Amino acid sequence: MTLHDYAKTSFAGIRSNKSRSALTILGIVIGIAAIILIMSVGKGAENLILEEVRGLGSRTIIVEPGREPRGPSDFGEIFTNSLRSRDVEALRNPSYVQGLKELTPAVAGAVTVSYGSETKRTNFRGSTELIAKILELYPSEGSFFEEEDVKSLAPVAVIGADVKKELFGSSDAAGQKIKIEGRLFRVVGVLPSKGKASFIDIDDMVFIPYTTAQKYLLGINYFHAIIVQAETEKIVDRVARDIELTLRETHNISDPDKDDFHVMTQADMVKRIGTISKILSVLLISIAAISLVVGGIGIMNIMLVAVTERTQEIGLRKAVGATDKNILIQFLLEATFLTAIGGLAGVILGTALAFAAAVILSRTISLNWGFSFPVSAAFLGIGVAACIGLIFGLYPARRAALKNPIEALRHE
Repeated sequence: MTLHDYAKTSFAGIRSNKSRSALTILGIVIGIAAIILIMSVGKGAENLILEEVRGLGSRTIIVEPGREPRGPSDFGEIFTNSLRSRDVEALRNPSYVQGLKELTPAVAGAVTVSYGSETKRTNFRGSTELIAKILELYPSEGSFFEEEDVKSLAPVAVIGADVKKELFGSSDAAGQKIKIEGRLFRVVGVLPSKGKASFIDIDDMVFIPYTTAQKYLLGINYFHAIIVQAETEKIVDRVARDIELTLRETHNISDPDKDDFHVMTQADMVKRIGTISKILSVLLISIAAISLVVGGIGIMNIMLVAVTERTQEIGLRKAVGATDKNILIQFLLEATFLTAIGGLAGVILGTALAFAAAVILSRTISLNWGFSFPVSAAFLGIGVAACIGLIFGLYPARRAALKNPIEALRHE
């Protein structure tokens, strides 16, 4: 028999029991669809996060308190109060850190903002004008606060478009006074609608001098982060290294494993995000792959049933000259075709679900969540499905091939 004859015979066997064939491959379809969906959504999330990280600029370095998280138990340490004014002064000293262009301490929190009878719960960022340069924040009304406002602990604020709309409606906000946690602040600038940038919802945000935030809103003398900008992209790694050495000196740390801070460049963040994304994808795909094994077992069971039902057919074929090899190949091809069809259907279903998920997520969280089709996963899915057909179809095919033709013809 030629390969064409084998394929024709195998398809005839599949078509003779369409409903059973469809139910047989259901586990394969679900497993492959799940893998496609997970990899597509995971890639979309990774691309979105990387885009947000790149929005900080390639010259930006972020220093955060606490040891760099390497596991779930380390995340509690990122809320320590290890970054203080002495660290900022040391970093500003050119003899310690060369190539540092600008830096700004940063604090953050949630506050209640009110104007007249209108009240809104929102988030704030305390920083300097540098944050406006990094995130490209250009007020449509008024201007951003300046260094003098930071030094004098001025009660001034720049508000996002949503905050302005909810508190002032269509009225002008620049120059007006609002209350933040009961304290009067003068609105010096209003930002145009910008959406999210680097994980910050600019529209639903209030920016104030970090010194003002520390004293009047938070009552703290430490920082939640220090944002640094290097003079050029080429010296970012060197500046980051100088920052680490300087902070170890100001914190009296000799063992790097005992750092109570961590320094991140854009490259570091991209690398960490990629690593986390891959780990999560492997974990989720491993879970989804269980359904492929279940589907393979289902195929083996159905093929065993098919061998029993078609015993007379097997006997007749052997009686007219079919060899054990012919019967083996035929049933193996049937199992392989079933799983390959299931894999193809799973890819189509998974792609449709992934596209729908991208559209829904884009509209739900108001972010540019792009659809990403994992080509490698599609080929891998179909290939794995076919392999499962070969592996789980081998035992039923062998049982069919070893049947005695005389006994098979007598079977009822």
